[in-house]
Amino acid sequence: MQPKFLTLDGIDGAGKTTQLNVIRAWFEARGLPVLFTREPGGTPLGERLREILLAPETQVSLRTETLMMFAARCQHLEDVILPALKNGVNVVSDRFTDATFAYQGGGRGLPDADIAVLERWVQGSLKPDLTILLDVPLEVSLARIESSREKDRFEQEQADFFRRVRDVYLQRAAAAPERYVVVNSNREKADVKVEIETVLDKLFQAA
Repeated sequence: MQPKFLTLDGIDGAGKTTQLNVIRAWFEARGLPVLFTREPGGTPLGERLREILLAPETQVSLRTETLMMFAARCQHLEDVILPALKNGVNVVSDRFTDATFAYQGGGRGLPDADIAVLERWVQGSLKPDLTILLDVPLEVSLARIESSREKDRFEQEQADFFRRVRDVYLQRAAAAPERYVVVNSNREKADVKVEIETVLDKLFQAA
């Protein structure tokens, strides 16, 4: 079976941490080889860039921020994702390039064309086999962010920022339904769990 590259994405507060545990348990129950990773991060360089990018005191231009995201991504691909796939290991990444289009594009206003240039340069033709997009209403996202731990640099943004981020995620999913599955995560955790497990069952049965 060809290994799969899966990504889990969505607006802050959508419940990615909880559902990553669901996905991990699904793979473990079937004995399938899998590597879990995250963006920005996944490598020593990526984790250092993550610390800088998320630190509330960091002040960088939008282009610099985007280049840092793709620098972390390039190292992530070369050191982690591509070697794992080559060795027959499935990869699940907490965020990937969709997040750049949503946050730096939708949220901050960088043109999609600029992001697409970097996407092609860093990734070539590589795209996830499946992106599970967790979605919650904006007010739910904001309430969860407000009640969580100390907010990072992105979580400190205003409601309009997150509205634009969510809109771009949903637009991208609607434009490529063959790659995305939008999961309403504003429900009982058990119901979301069942839906994600069903999505994974279908993906690997079709392989």
